[in-house]
Amino acid sequence: MKQGKVEQTRRKLEQILNIHSPNYLDCTFQEHLPICCKSSLLSDKFAKWFKIVLMGTLISLVVKYYYEEVQGKNCALSLPRNLRYAFRPPENCNFCANIKNVPRLQNISPQEFEKSFAYSAAPVIISDATKNWTAVSLFNYWYFRDVYTKAKQKQHIRECQFLPYKTGFFDIFDALDMPEDRVKLKPDEQPWYFGWSNCHAETAEEFRRHYGRPYFLPEGSENNAVDWFFIGSSGLGAQMHIDNVRLPSWQAQLAGSKRWLLVPPPECYLQCRRFDVVVQQGDIIVLDTNKWYHQTFVQPGAISLTIGAEYD
Repeated sequence: MKQGKVEQTRRKLEQILNIHSPNYLDCTFQEHLPICCKSSLLSDKFAKWFKIVLMGTLISLVVKYYYEEVQGKNCALSLPRNLRYAFRPPENCNFCANIKNVPRLQNISPQEFEKSFAYSAAPVIISDATKNWTAVSLFNYWYFRDVYTKAKQKQHIRECQFLPYKTGFFDIFDALDMPEDRVKLKPDEQPWYFGWSNCHAETAEEFRRHYGRPYFLPEGSENNAVDWFFIGSSGLGAQMHIDNVRLPSWQAQLAGSKRWLLVPPPECYLQCRRFDVVVQQGDIIVLDTNKWYHQTFVQPGAISLTIGAEYD
């Protein structure tokens, strides 16, 4: 008798468990739960629209990233600028905490420069380092057009890194094909500014005949094999950014003038100052662009032309 009651209790328990199982709430098979079915339909519709909105947002971000970050670069894969900044390791603020100004110096020896500036990340302007460079009088927009046109006619030269700075140029050859009125920034013409690295052996040999290794660099240091050029009219320049390169660098102002805004990284705002300096024709500015956020503004007047490189 007791065994029969136990068996009866077991069957009732199984029925209760089956009634409250997930299958019981499956709207596909339980017609007696209309509220659940309606909720499921709404959830499906919401999920469908959510996927559409998400895909549209992702596509627009990819397109925006291509035109603002990837176009003109040779990297196969690169993080967007904002992500690079977000994942950048914090700096030790000792590199900028005691800097009160950006000195402008002359006749500084390599030994003194190495001791005080070369690897300290402190910005400095050397105002007498381009005196013997023929590039100061020779380099201009038309000179670069001639050099690259001749090089392209002789051989198929590979494409170097190019920075259009949102001016719409596709590469160095496109940028060097502007009409004369725009080059001279005649009325109603759009301002322009672009930069590029020189990775062609033939053009590098031609360019380097007209400038040399800055005299003040430490005797044991060497320039990076790739030089950078930046040229453009007033009203434009490089947006605020921080570089992702290995070494400190120098940049020589061969023509015109350019204003530099130097800002410490966010973690150093309370310990370090920001600086606003104008680099004139003939000056060389030296700093570690991996540590200082920097923005440049081409000043009114002559077209700005600079050349620079990293040094070890």
